[in-house]
Amino acid sequence: QVQLVESGGGLVQAGESLRLSCVASGSTFRINAIGWYRQAPGKQRELVARISSGSSTNYADSVKGRFTISRDNAENTVYLQMNSLKPEDTAVYYCNAHLAFSSDYTKEFSYWGPGTQVTVSS
Repeated sequence: QVQLVESGGGLVQAGESLRLSCVASGSTFRINAIGWYRQAPGKQRELVARISSGSSTNYADSVKGRFTISRDNAENTVYLQMNSLKPEDTAVYYCNAHLAFSSDYTKEFSYWGPGTQVTVSS
């Protein structure tokens, strides 16, 4: 059974940094695209950053220049380095992975982690 587990969230002051990690485990799979979403109270979940299997990246306009997504394929891990954090970055951050399994690599399935809270105080 596939599991995504996020870590690295916490409470920081504005201007500080955090690094989120997400590890995928539980089966034999290939990670295609993987990324981070966030959801603030009363708001819809939104894409923060995404990285493809070929390491192409895309970012929300609100985080460009401050956040960096990267992946370690050998460790089935994706990272989100968040610098110059702002109070408006406060949200629950979710990892989302698109996985293909050895039984049929032509099919792709989407998985979500349980989320990690990031709180930025002013």
